[in-house]
Amino acid sequence: MKIDILTLFPEMYEGFLSESIIKRAIEKQIVEIKIHNIRDYSKDPHKKVDDYGFGGGAGMILMCQPIFDAVESLKEEDTKVILLTPQGDLYKQTIASNLSKEKHIILICGHYEGFDERIRSIVDMEISIGDYVLTGGELPSMVITDSIVRLLKGTIDEASLQSESFDNNLFDYPQYTKPRNFRDMKVPEILFSGHHEKIRKWRLMKQQEKTKERRPDLLKEE
Repeated sequence: MKIDILTLFPEMYEGFLSESIIKRAIEKQIVEIKIHNIRDYSKDPHKKVDDYGFGGGAGMILMCQPIFDAVESLKEEDTKVILLTPQGDLYKQTIASNLSKEKHIILICGHYEGFDERIRSIVDMEISIGDYVLTGGELPSMVITDSIVRLLKGTIDEASLQSESFDNNLFDYPQYTKPRNFRDMKVPEILFSGHHEKIRKWRLMKQQEKTKERRPDLLKEE
């Protein structure tokens, strides 16, 4: 898989790409991630990428030309272009799963007050990671990239991906490790029974209980 990220702040990705699972996936050539500075595509002699909005209003607006040229230079036959914006579809695990099956993704990070509305004409999808406003799309692009890469075959042991949070719209079941008794908090006896079917049913019950208590809206989505 290939992921291209368009941003005004490429330095923000240095640690993200050089640590942990993302780093290993890149080294194993499971994914190719490239960061592109939007200013490199500006035709302005001063590399300007934004301007005041027509009709007045506060803040600067990202201009069409650098974004259009960047996307057109990177886009391939099977590319999905995604704009990161608070107005987009709310990001969920199902979307991450679907995107992990794509061959090539371009993520456009917005910034400043917003972006020229015409940029929407060249995107296939708009995504928001939550109902709040950030200073730019850089952090959302990292969230989305991380959630996709970890699903790619060979990145994480497949057994670790089973029964995760949001699998079948349920939170993950409670997990424990040594010691068996810590400050009078004991690990449930069922986990030492050796009866795999009983353990499976207990875990499913706990998933349902936790989801109903904390996010009942997820159960309604089934």
